[in-house]
Amino acid sequence: MVRRLSILLTALALLAACGAAPAAQPTAAPAPTAAPAAAQPTAAPAAATESPFPVTIAHKYGETNIPAAPERVVALGYTDQDPIIALGVVPVAVRYYFGDTADAIWPWAEEALGGASPQVLNMPFGALNVEAIAALRPDLIVAVSAGISDAEYATLSQIAPTLAQSADYVDFGVPWQEQTRVIGRALGQEARAEELVAATEARFAELRAAHPEFASSSAAIAAPAPDGQFFFSGPEHERQRVLASLGFALPDELAAIAGDSFYGTISGERLDLLDTDVLLVTASPSERATIEANPIFQQLDVVKAGRVIYLDTSGTSDDRVGPALVYSSVLSLPVVFDELVPQLAAALDS
Repeated sequence: MVRRLSILLTALALLAACGAAPAAQPTAAPAPTAAPAAAQPTAAPAAATESPFPVTIAHKYGETNIPAAPERVVALGYTDQDPIIALGVVPVAVRYYFGDTADAIWPWAEEALGGASPQVLNMPFGALNVEAIAALRPDLIVAVSAGISDAEYATLSQIAPTLAQSADYVDFGVPWQEQTRVIGRALGQEARAEELVAATEARFAELRAAHPEFASSSAAIAAPAPDGQFFFSGPEHERQRVLASLGFALPDELAAIAGDSFYGTISGERLDLLDTDVLLVTASPSERATIEANPIFQQLDVVKAGRVIYLDTSGTSDDRVGPALVYSSVLSLPVVFDELVPQLAAALDS
């Protein structure tokens, strides 16, 4: 792994795409033990008339059957906790992504969580702690944004019905709409999930109408990489999809470099490819200082015009917009709408 989880394009998802080999997985799950008393779940409300269960959901590794409304849900995907919480379910545990290792619930989800404190699972990519997961006695494991392997899925499925990523997208590239809908089906909250998706898409439409200049502008999201290189979001990356939903276009040359992956890499000598109408750079404060001292970077027109937006995605500051863009969920997108969109508009006005 080449970077810490806190950087947008070098988060666990990107590390997986870079080829980090998953750790060996046991062939069978251990016998479940008692769940920690601190995790108190809230079951998804049952339908007033007819239950939607059993539910069968297809995914990358086959199909998962969920026989009844889940009551003990483990959010194993790095961002899956948000749609679960938005749908009125308190997971018994959530996966640590970045930021405070003791608190994996971000500000945009705290109110919806209602003061509950799910257990935090700190499990690096490729190193699932199967014993800890089994000890939670889950009746549903949600791993839509976990990037699990076939072997990991087989092991997890011996513990509880496991919802893996869709085969229609690259790992870690399931759109927030699909993530919300499939989790809604798994929780028996399909109608509510559609309401959340519709409301969020309506907000995107409102912002496009309010900012027609976005539709005639290009934008890219980049992050520092080793040896003076830069990572950037491709068309399959959820953060770039957010910009596209606002009307921005990714230059064709960058899209071609990314190809079927959700990110691409360019050398320090080709930083000219990042010379878009507005550029988002995700970096820690120290990394930002290094980037701003780069003479090639300083020669870009987008830099000279002051149209670079720096986002601190370290999770160690009070800045919410960087982490909110990383999550790009039905709960975090309102932060993007309220805080990032004005910055994008101001950048184009500069």
